Amino acid sequence: MSITMGEDFSVQISSNLVNRLLDDDKKPKKKIRKPKPRTAQEPKPAAKPLQKPSFDENGTPKPATPARWPGRPPVFLPLAPPQPPPAAPSSNPAVEEIRSVLRESERVLEKLQKHEDDMLKEVTERAKQLHEKEFKLPYQKPMPCLAEKDSCLACYEEHIKDPLKCADAVKRFKECARMVRLQTGSLN
Repeated sequence: MSITMGEDFSVQISSNLVNRLLDDDKKPKKKIRKPKPRTAQEPKPAAKPLQKPSFDENGTPKPATPARWPGRPPVFLPLAPPQPPPAAPSSNPAVEEIRSVLRESERVLEKLQKHEDDMLKEVTERAKQLHEKEFKLPYQKPMPCLAEKDSCLACYEEHIKDPLKCADAVKRFKECARMVRLQTGSLN
């Protein structure tokens, strides 16, 4: 399989690589056991058992073995990562060819990343324009008789126990609604 991207760049993928990638999905993954963290144990003073003095062949007592300090844990110091050897000109032409291909690949990668960034900006801008164009609210007419409606509701809130006192406000609202219907021609 060969994919060509422009005049300067092409990628070749072998069927062997595709098969290996497909086979990796079929293999069962091994469970990785997590090591149990070791907790630092405090040295416990050991009770010395009563020992009988030991004697050698001549009957003289043997000296007791001196007590030892508990063993210290090993100290691990981080190592600095190995430094790559200085880029000395190689006498091997194959190595030089590989390095030149590597440099060319890095330049192509930079071009592709720049192209991707440019395309991302362009797609984002187009999506923004489309969104603005598609989802604009149409012009909405102001609601007629809004002041009369508000005065009617305010009257009802003020005279909760005696709503008949709001009859004048209701009549004004009703008359305004009738006039709007007559103006729009939708008299029912």
